[in-house]
Amino acid sequence: MKNKTNQITLTYILISLFVAIICHKLLQNSTYDTNYQNYNFIKDLLFITFTGIAYKLILSKNDNRNSEIFEKLKNTNDEIKESNEKYDIVAKATSDTIWDWKIQEDSLTWNKGIEVIFGYSQDEVGSSSTWWFEKIHPEDSIKMSIKLYSFIEQKTENWQDQYRFKCANGSYKYVLDRGFLLKDEEGKAIRMIGAIQDITKQKEEEQRLKLLETVITQSKDSIIITEADSKNTRIPKIIYVNPAFSIMSGYHSDEIIGKTPNIFKGPNSDQQEYKKLISALKKKQECLIETISYKKNKEEYWVRFSMVPVYNTENELSHWVSIQRDVSEEKKQEKEKEQLIRELTQNNKDLKQFSYITSHNLRAPLSNLTGLLNLIEDIPIENQELSEIINGFSKSTHLLNDTINDLVKVIIIKDNPSIKKEDVPLNEIFENVFSQLSFQIELHKPIIKLNFEKVSVLNTNKAYFESILINLLTNSLKYKSESRKLKITITANQTDDTVYLIFKDNGIGIDLERNRDKVFGLYQRFHNYPDSKGLGLYLVKSQVETMGGTISIDSEVNKGTTFTLTFKNKQ
Repeated sequence: MKNKTNQITLTYILISLFVAIICHKLLQNSTYDTNYQNYNFIKDLLFITFTGIAYKLILSKNDNRNSEIFEKLKNTNDEIKESNEKYDIVAKATSDTIWDWKIQEDSLTWNKGIEVIFGYSQDEVGSSSTWWFEKIHPEDSIKMSIKLYSFIEQKTENWQDQYRFKCANGSYKYVLDRGFLLKDEEGKAIRMIGAIQDITKQKEEEQRLKLLETVITQSKDSIIITEADSKNTRIPKIIYVNPAFSIMSGYHSDEIIGKTPNIFKGPNSDQQEYKKLISALKKKQECLIETISYKKNKEEYWVRFSMVPVYNTENELSHWVSIQRDVSEEKKQEKEKEQLIRELTQNNKDLKQFSYITSHNLRAPLSNLTGLLNLIEDIPIENQELSEIINGFSKSTHLLNDTINDLVKVIIIKDNPSIKKEDVPLNEIFENVFSQLSFQIELHKPIIKLNFEKVSVLNTNKAYFESILINLLTNSLKYKSESRKLKITITANQTDDTVYLIFKDNGIGIDLERNRDKVFGLYQRFHNYPDSKGLGLYLVKSQVETMGGTISIDSEVNKGTTFTLTFKNKQ
């Protein structure tokens, strides 16, 4: 600046001297006295010199003042720059979106947070408060607007509110908005500066905690929260109990907080279960125990409760949570069930014994009756009525003998849940079955189709399997339709280790809508046939299930019946 002042002063002097010299030369050609001309020239030179010095002083003073102003402006700019940098750092550190609203002009500006946090580019951001309010969730907009304008009218300085703000992608974020109001000398609101903070995660966590709190308070199970460390006591102190705990134990929360669950122990509490609990606490492991506990009025009740360790973000044990349930009724039912099982087991044993005794004691007189009836058959009887009576008595005796034999079979099946199995060719089994039923087959001459291409060998009990087939074939022959020729189809398929045996006929069928639940029952009859005892399908189902298989039926009246038997064909 000093060099520039010197340059300006020197330029002024040189120009002035040049003008003075030109004027002096012009005056020399005039009629003026020479001395007078020289005097004027010297006077001009002195004037130029003094005015140059004065000009320099003035410029120097202005330069100094300008330098001071420039320095102040520089310092001010540096302070503003530093302030802006701090502002940007704070805005980034707090993840806030800063807004500046000039209320009278309705001019609104945003910082970069509107882009970083909400995804809006500068072109998408509106310059008025209308754009701001349009981005507020419809459910929050009216409430927030009323509170904001009410705040401005009240002319207080600080304002804050929570609402949902729309992002550029259409989603909403929960925000905490804080504002500071600026007023003019008359107290009129002219400007408002605020910061929007994204609190979506905090809000979601708050809602999750409220949900958990609701679950805990509304839970029918008793929930207890204890400290992490037991310190001088063996079980940690209680710091929280839910309402269900008070209902179950009779203790109010004020009476139990600060104490340990040891107060629930009593003379009949299971000490081994408590030792198990203490061991789990020492090892910081989850534990589940059942024991007798005591209410405030000293009433006993069975409780099943767990102790679960809770860890904080640093993976340090912070609390224990205990979930307790009153299982007194469950324990009572278990005892009743055990007693009932014992009684049923004993009754079953008694019934088996009775069945054995009855069948044994009836066999001898039946054998005698059968022998006497055989002798009577060789004696000619002329009395027709007596002959009919003896024939009826003979039939009843043989029927009773068959019934006792069937009952013995059932007892043997039920008394032997595990039976010996072997690999048996299906063709061999059916040859034996057809041989035993050769008379009935010859009498009715059914069409029988066998398909064992996919399964040739079955791992089963041979005697049981033959009995099953005999019963099914006998039923097909017995309950054939009189209007069409009897057709019987038997097919065997295998999937993995499961064999499916499908036994199908076109007989008179069974009305399953009325009798499905009774088909495999004991002594269930569905047709009025004189020699039907209602025991065959019960025996079949018992034998199939004893071998670990299943049986199902599909039947339609006057169309036929299909039985599907499944067996595990394991070697």
